[in-house]
This record gives sequence, C-alpha cells and structure tokens, in this order.
Amino acid sequence: MQKVPMTQRGAEKLREELERLKRVERPRVIQAIAEARAHGDLKENAEYHAAREQQGFIEGRIKEIEAKLSNAQVIDVSRLNTNGKVVFGASVVVLDLDTEVEHSYQIVGDDEADTKDGRVSISSPIARALIGKSEGDVAEVQVPGGIRELEILEVRYE
Repeated sequence: MQKVPMTQRGAEKLREELERLKRVERPRVIQAIAEARAHGDLKENAEYHAAREQQGFIEGRIKEIEAKLSNAQVIDVSRLNTNGKVVFGASVVVLDLDTEVEHSYQIVGDDEADTKDGRVSISSPIARALIGKSEGDVAEVQVPGGIRELEILEVRYE
C-alpha cells in the first residue's frame, strides 16, 4: 500500500481524536447500551438502537483513523533542507497579482485539507503550482475562471 503524506500536526490531531474515541466515547456508548438493555425488551427500545448505531459509527471511525495513521508518512517540514523552496508542509504567503489580495496557505495531505483554515491539499491546483517555487517567484494556477498569477511573498517551515 502506498504511503500518504501527512504533516506532524495532522498526525497529532488524528492521534488525539483516536485517543478520545477509545478512552471517552467508546466507554460512554458501552455504558449507554448496558443501561438501555436494563430497560427490557430490545425490539422496541429506541435508546438501545440509537446507542448501537452510535457504537457502529465510533468503531468505524476508530478503524478509519488507525488505517490513516498506519498508511501515513509523517513529514516534519522543519527538519527538511528545502533551500527556501515550497515543499509539502510549508506555509506560503502569496499575493494574487490580479486582485492584489494576499492569501496564506499551508500545503498538507488530502485528509488534512481545510480551505477555510488555509490548508490546501498537496493534490490541489494551487499546491501543485507552488511546489518547487521560492520567494519572489510567480506561480500560475489554472482555475475554472482562467489563470491566476500568485507571487510568493514568504515561505515558512513550521
């Protein structure tokens, strides 16, 4: 199976969620199932069925996170020798030359992407255009409305 790149922060967030699911959510739903069972007839017991459904969701999410972590190649960008180039995990401040608006992006793995937070997927057009460039370079990004030119103002490795 192919390894999937993930930032240190992304792996940490998944580990925290996994820990919470195993130590808090799983015991809570097991307790809810036990209490619902104590109420008698399970066929018409809505609390029991809701708790079982939630248990299925929690167990599925635990398996999903464990699979993601086992297939992750965690990359600590602060330890890479990048010579100032944009690489996976880097934070980049760009100036859109058409709108004169600054944007800040961090290039992350597909599962970590959240455009509202400025985290763009390594496979996105913006990330692909920025990878390998340095401060002062202009990257051309193909977007649905045409081509956007982004001047790289700053590259950080956090």
